[in-house]
Amino acid sequence: MKSVLNQALKNITSHEICTDPDQGLVVKLGELRKFVTSEFVFGDGARFLAGRYALNLGADRVLLVTDRGLMKTGFVDDVSSSLEEEGLDYVIFDDMTPNPRDHEVMEGAEVFDAEECNMIVALGGGSPIDCAKAMGAVVSNRMHVLDFEGVDMIPTPSVPIICIPTTAGTGADVSQFAIILDTRRMVKIAIISKAMVPDASLIDPETTVTMDRELTAATGMDALAHSIEAYVSNASFHLTDLNALDAIRIISRCLPSAVDEPGNMEYREGMMLASLEAGLAFSNASLGLVHAMAHSLGGKLDMAHGEANALLLEHVIEFNYPGATERYHEIARAMGLRGSGPAELIDYIREFRSGIGIDMTLEDLGVGEDDIPELAEASMKDPCIVTNPVRPSIEDVEAIFRRAL
Repeated sequence: MKSVLNQALKNITSHEICTDPDQGLVVKLGELRKFVTSEFVFGDGARFLAGRYALNLGADRVLLVTDRGLMKTGFVDDVSSSLEEEGLDYVIFDDMTPNPRDHEVMEGAEVFDAEECNMIVALGGGSPIDCAKAMGAVVSNRMHVLDFEGVDMIPTPSVPIICIPTTAGTGADVSQFAIILDTRRMVKIAIISKAMVPDASLIDPETTVTMDRELTAATGMDALAHSIEAYVSNASFHLTDLNALDAIRIISRCLPSAVDEPGNMEYREGMMLASLEAGLAFSNASLGLVHAMAHSLGGKLDMAHGEANALLLEHVIEFNYPGATERYHEIARAMGLRGSGPAELIDYIREFRSGIGIDMTLEDLGVGEDDIPELAEASMKDPCIVTNPVRPSIEDVEAIFRRAL
């Protein structure tokens, strides 16, 4: 038995390479890799399965986490009716803001306990979903949410969580990440753990029809940044590559049309699929410098995350390009570009985000030269920087911020 195990380990570490020049794929055979995600259902009407899934997961009383904007739509009623049809009680928690705060997580956990809930259903974009995932860890561990900062810092798995995303971009409903604002330090912390992966995600493109042009553009650029960073990540592998490249292809084709034709369900469904694939990719390959820098901007200036990613992306690509040249060539191909140098890709991304209305600079959004040292310092501490293909110095990060002003 021992000899068989030793031979297996020898085979695993052989790192044979299989290449497909037509597809530009390089598959490393024999590497140990892990791919983690939630169970998910994709398609119109998936939200109506909330009650059935909650019942199957053992729910008695559900904390339904959402935001006040969504309370004005019919989607909260759809989900609550689904719970009622299965005989489940629920209480709604909607006291949160974009870029969810630490105290909002703790307040939601208190409501969970006070109402004697045993399951969470999250309905919304990245903010309600991240807040709900963090609440689940708090109530199962009896710890403060800030104690979970970093990688694998959650001792006990979360209470059961079902997520229903209403934006096409964050991938929070299938990822190992939750991003929470530390209001004392005014920095966004990253909580990265398998305990952050929801039990089920009900991905319903119909829920995205209420997004306006600005939100559609910002969340779509978030998904594009997820895909690109996952593909060039030093933790990427074949399965994450497949998801990342397909998401890039879909976003390049669908996002401008989704912005211009918000009622067109073909483009809405395409962007929801791209968001899912990008989420699968970055959850398992992690991210990079774009997100490390965007988290620092969101913490200090409460900036919209998707816009921050969009304004940084081209500048980080320019910095990273020498360290991941072939990978960026494949990204350019996925976008339909023919050139082999960085200029065409960088110009394309700049024109792409400008064409969907993200044509401002960081300075336009309130970032000044005096902010840069503090922003760069926070970026260097973000765990996403670990998987960036080029390890930057703090001076490099400062220079990238200045180019984006």
